[in-house]
Amino acid sequence: MTHVPPDGALDRALAARYGLVAGVDEVGRGALAGPVLVAAVIFDLDEALPDVDDSKRLSPRRREVLASQIRASALAWCVARREADEIDRLNILEATRAAMEDAVLGLDPGPAVVVTDAMRLDRQRVPVLAEIGADRRFASVAAASILAKVTRDRLMVELSARWPVYAWARNKGYSSQEHRLALAEFGVSPLHRKSFAPVRVLA
Repeated sequence: MTHVPPDGALDRALAARYGLVAGVDEVGRGALAGPVLVAAVIFDLDEALPDVDDSKRLSPRRREVLASQIRASALAWCVARREADEIDRLNILEATRAAMEDAVLGLDPGPAVVVTDAMRLDRQRVPVLAEIGADRRFASVAAASILAKVTRDRLMVELSARWPVYAWARNKGYSSQEHRLALAEFGVSPLHRKSFAPVRVLA
């Protein structure tokens, strides 16, 4: 079945019922190093951007272009993160949830309804729809996925300059063979998640 990028129809239906819609998504949950990063976006649904889609379906170059457009045209956007030590302390699910809560609370104006990619939130005073595959169905969540991905990728490139042996500029902290071999040779950095299995055995 051919995938069709979200056209904003579901977002507009929610907006008609509630008001401002915030889409929320994360990136980096499965990485071995670096933060988990969350973006929340409230679109101007009268000016939806073309080609907004789940970030995994877009090229890096297209994501960069769209991220700039999203930041310029969104009614509100916010990025939040949780670092490796907090991920180890809370666990990745709760660290991601905490970052999502912060990202939504950082929006100004605030939303009347929140849509997440299957993540339940408890601190919000507005309805929260935890929808499986929301980044492929809701334009606002797709926009959040793009903003989160571009922001985290840039950060991992910056961190790679400080810790070049792990090649984070290429693998973005995920469990590539290159990354695992570097872990075995050079050990664990302060930015690694010590609770994650490939790192835990070396920490």
